[in-house]
Amino acid sequence: MASTNLPVGTVIDAPAVDLPAFATRHPNLASEKLGAQVVSCTDEFFASASRMLQDAEPVFIVGKFDDHGKWMDGWETRRRRNGGNDTAIIRLGLPGVIRGLDINTSHFTGNFPPAASVQAAYCEGNPDDGTEWVELVPAKSLQGNSHHFVDIADDRVWTHLRLNIFPDGGVARLRVYGQPACNWDKKDPDALYEVSALASGGRIVAYNDSHFGSPMPLLTPGRGVNMGDGWETRRRREPGNDWVIIELGHPVTVEKIEIDTAHFKGNYPDRVSVQGALVQESTDQSLVTQAMFWPEVLGEQKTQMDKQHFYESDVLRPAGPVSHVRVNMFPDGGISRVRIWGRLAR
Repeated sequence: MASTNLPVGTVIDAPAVDLPAFATRHPNLASEKLGAQVVSCTDEFFASASRMLQDAEPVFIVGKFDDHGKWMDGWETRRRRNGGNDTAIIRLGLPGVIRGLDINTSHFTGNFPPAASVQAAYCEGNPDDGTEWVELVPAKSLQGNSHHFVDIADDRVWTHLRLNIFPDGGVARLRVYGQPACNWDKKDPDALYEVSALASGGRIVAYNDSHFGSPMPLLTPGRGVNMGDGWETRRRREPGNDWVIIELGHPVTVEKIEIDTAHFKGNYPDRVSVQGALVQESTDQSLVTQAMFWPEVLGEQKTQMDKQHFYESDVLRPAGPVSHVRVNMFPDGGISRVRIWGRLAR
C-alpha cells in the first residue's frame, strides 16, 4: 500500500498511463457496468474482489481503515501461511473474443502478488468441477503500483476468466478488452434489432476526437448516468465537424436511429447526421477515408439538450444494407448514446 505523510482523507489518484491499441479499440468485457461479476474467490479478507471490476480508476485514501485493516480500492487477500494461492473467477459482462488484459496493481506496493496467471472458459451457466479451463496467460511476474498489459492472440469466445495470484496479495483492477460476440444464426431474420449495441457485436472503429469523453459509452445499455457517461469532444475552433465510425453487429436495412444527448445541456451538438455503407473488406484506417463519401442515411437534423432524438422512416433515406455508420456532430459537442435499429440483411 502507498506510504505518505499527507493529511488523513487525502485522495491519491492512479497516475495516467499510455494505453495499448487493444485498450482503445475494444470495450472492457469485465466492466461492472456491463454486468461482469465475481462468481467466487478463495479469499477477500482485506478487500472485496468485486472492486476489481469497477469502472472508475482506483484511488488511495490516506488514513482510511475499516474493520479488517487499511481500506484498499481493489481485491486483497490475507497473507497465506499454509501454501497454495488465491483465485477469483469472473463472469464477463458479455461473451467475447479477448484481445488484451490489464492486471493493474495501482496503490498496492508492499502487498501486491509477485505473479499472476489467467485462465479462460466458455460455459452457459457458472463454472463447476467439470468446466474445462484454458491457459490464456501463463504465470507472469508483477510489479507493485503498475499496469501489466498483455496482448492476447486467440479468436475463441469466452464467458469466464479465472485470475490466479501467487501466492496472495492485492490487485486494484482487472480489465479484459475484447470484442463482444453475438450468434446471429439463432436470430429471427424478420425481427428488428439494435445492431449498434455492444451486446449485438457493435464496435467503435474510429473517431476524430475524445478530449472530454471516449465514444465507447455510446454503445452501452441504458441512458447515461451523467455527462461523463458519453462521448464529448473539445470546443472546435476551426472549420469542419466531429465524427465517430461504428461497425454494426450485423448488416441491416436501417429503420430507426436514436441520438441521445442525455445530460449534455450547454455542450450538445447543434446538428447531427448519419452516413452508412455496406463494407465488404477493409481496414479500420482505410474506413476513415471511405466514410467521408458514404451516402447519408439521415440528413442533418437540429438537436436539443438532454433529449432522446428518434428518427424513423419519415426522415431516413434509403441506403440498402448497411454494415457501418458514421455519426457526425456539427460542429462539436457531446452525445450520450447512439442506437441503430434495423432488419437483418440477407
